[in-house]
Amino acid sequence: MDRFLDTLFPTADEIPEAWRLGPPLEQRDYLVDGQLRQWQGPLATVRSPVWLKQGGEEQQVILGSAPLLDADTALTALDAAVQAYDKGRGAWPTMRVAERIQHVEAFLARMREQRTAVVKLLMWEIGKNLKDSEKEFDRTCDYIVDTINALKDLDRRSSRFELEQGTLGQIRRAPLGVALCMGPYNYPLNETFTTLIPALIMGNTVVFKPAKFGVLLIRPLLEAFRDSFPAGVINVIYGRGRETVSALMASGKVDVFAFIGTHKAASDLKKLHPRPHRLRAALGLDAKNPGIVLPQVDLDNAVEEALTGALSFNGQRCTALKILFVHEDVVEAFLDKFQRKLAALKPGMPWTPGVALTPLPEQGKVAYLDELVADATGKGARVLNEGGGQSRGSFFYPALLYPVSADMRVYHEEQFGPVVPVVPYRDLETVIEYVLDSDYGQQLSLFGNDPQTIGTLVDTFANQVGRINLNAQCQRGPDTYPFNGRKNSAEGTLSVHDALRVFSIRTLVATRFQEANKELISEIIRNRQSSFLTTDYIF
Repeated sequence: MDRFLDTLFPTADEIPEAWRLGPPLEQRDYLVDGQLRQWQGPLATVRSPVWLKQGGEEQQVILGSAPLLDADTALTALDAAVQAYDKGRGAWPTMRVAERIQHVEAFLARMREQRTAVVKLLMWEIGKNLKDSEKEFDRTCDYIVDTINALKDLDRRSSRFELEQGTLGQIRRAPLGVALCMGPYNYPLNETFTTLIPALIMGNTVVFKPAKFGVLLIRPLLEAFRDSFPAGVINVIYGRGRETVSALMASGKVDVFAFIGTHKAASDLKKLHPRPHRLRAALGLDAKNPGIVLPQVDLDNAVEEALTGALSFNGQRCTALKILFVHEDVVEAFLDKFQRKLAALKPGMPWTPGVALTPLPEQGKVAYLDELVADATGKGARVLNEGGGQSRGSFFYPALLYPVSADMRVYHEEQFGPVVPVVPYRDLETVIEYVLDSDYGQQLSLFGNDPQTIGTLVDTFANQVGRINLNAQCQRGPDTYPFNGRKNSAEGTLSVHDALRVFSIRTLVATRFQEANKELISEIIRNRQSSFLTTDYIF
């Protein structure tokens, strides 16, 4: 392993030409009120998880810099969004649905032109391998298409009138106001856009702050945002959240808070809002998703799914399997198969063909994972796999820990990285109590083939987590399925369909079913005198 680590990071000449970077990018642009403005203040250095060999030493790559906006500048972006919304009277919130769709389609066309640039920056900024970076970009485009189609379906159903107890009415969805959208660094494009696009297409105006890692990859899209939407509808800011976002929330002008991160950060920000009862929140937060391996099980499938679930993108996913409970009857065979599968995972740089393990973008993450491993091994666990827990720079080779017990930090803490804790159990009640007592309730995975046991556990866990996966890893997709959580793991539900509802409210136009009123409504519709009250059918 030491020999491998010595050759892990390449020289500049060893990088494939297609994925080489030019000189560091000094970005000063930010988008406010339809204009790309130039920030003349301090900049934040953007570092890559990739290190390069130079003159016999390994040095971390500096990708460039991004604006460190102050609170006053961030508030100008918020004011632009407030003005564009204009208390619901702005051009965007009153625009016909078909016209808003056209704007989003125009943005999507421009976005597709930037695929190579964004994919390259995904690899360099967060260490995501080429295959997964391409998948993230393409999945995001597919999500936008699916959102457009879902809105068309929703609008078609809303275009008819209903008659109930002598009252004629039409129910349509209307925007909520100004949305603040913030995404996570592990999916800085996809998960950000799963809130940003629904917020926009439903008629809200938006202030968008990119993730802490994955900042520069938004730069190729700034012109597309500027040119595809009316001024003030989408505003993009940068900087430290505690300075910029805190000021936005404290202003009381944010109507919808879309955030994917830790529950502590979300709670702290929500507390700053002076009118919390008027704040709608869509939050994707922490998770400690368990994988539970039963004694009657297809062990090969359980190992394959658990390995992918625990270590895909180095375990840096909220949906990752963060702890594995394996029955004593099968734990030795499980661990043996797991180690052999783990040893076959290819480490390397993001652009390396077939690579599965890559450097970590978070400063201090390697040291934190070292602490978890040291704590566990100091209390009786062992690192089973060869080279497990060894590191170099920003790279940490996965550590398979066994046996893990309740007195260890990794039993409770969300590691968000390539550490795989395995807990042996004899009594299933031990596992059930872990799930019931957990502060988190996003998902879990059950691996087994006994219908009686699986059925009972489904009933036990249905009120504990948002999704139960049978003989499969935890995951978000397909995007048409609800993505939510209980306890400290989420607030609100996201999916292609649910997100449209999260960022809007049902509004009813009603009248007595009388001849004069029928004629009034018919006249409005016939002469297209309202954008809201309409029977248009969007194809």
